[in-house]
Amino acid sequence: MTKLTRRCECRGIRGRGVTVGSDLKEDGVARRRGAARPRAGLGRIIVGCAGLALLHGSKWLVLAVLVGVGLFGFLLGLLRVADPPGSALMAQRYLAGTGIEQQWVAIERISPHLVNAVVMSEDARFCAHGGIDFRELERAIDRAAERGERSVRGASTISMQVVKNMFLWNDRSLVRKGLEMAMTPMMEVVLPKRRILEIYLNIAEWGPGVFGAEAAARYHFDKSASRLTAREAALLAVTLPNPFERIAGEPGRGLRRLADTIQARMRSAGAYTQCVKG
Repeated sequence: MTKLTRRCECRGIRGRGVTVGSDLKEDGVARRRGAARPRAGLGRIIVGCAGLALLHGSKWLVLAVLVGVGLFGFLLGLLRVADPPGSALMAQRYLAGTGIEQQWVAIERISPHLVNAVVMSEDARFCAHGGIDFRELERAIDRAAERGERSVRGASTISMQVVKNMFLWNDRSLVRKGLEMAMTPMMEVVLPKRRILEIYLNIAEWGPGVFGAEAAARYHFDKSASRLTAREAALLAVTLPNPFERIAGEPGRGLRRLADTIQARMRSAGAYTQCVKG
């Protein structure tokens, strides 16, 4: 073999070596890129699935809310024209083994003294607010902050109590309070104030298993709700915050003092009860 031939072969080998080395290098890069692709693709899949789940979950949540609002609106429509056979609170008491005493009476058959006493004792701004008394709520929050209390008390309106007693459960959870505050304005739109107060007077608890003005009047004073005097009405009204410890038919000194205050306020009740006049 001549020198020229060997030189050409070596150049060829070196040339092929360079080519082969470049191919191997490019192939290694491609493999590394290829190995990375599945990880990136998997991440995209996970994120995409999570997004779809969240999207579909939101849709189901919105659907659930819409169904709940529709059902609540339907029940409010029924309440506008029909007297309910009971309430959620009555059902809870019954399931706990307490006997229930309740007789529905129209607001026209309830003593005006009791109407005035309940409004002046429980919610003097009943005719002025739209279900939630934000002025009183702000005051209650300030009082709680001054006392270092976590829970806010004293801002529940008659309308809010109707929603709670009629549809919800009886505790101090934030979930229940949130539902109560969301549902109350809707009830105020559907039901007139006079009807809301009529429902309240018929489902309020005035003793162990004693619900409504008629049962309360007979239980505590052995008379119908239409015959209640101003004093008896004041005594009944001040027992509402705690009907298990405060007994209208057997008032102690403290209860009589509270009744005196409400009875004095009742003299100016006309300006606060215009929305419930027949």
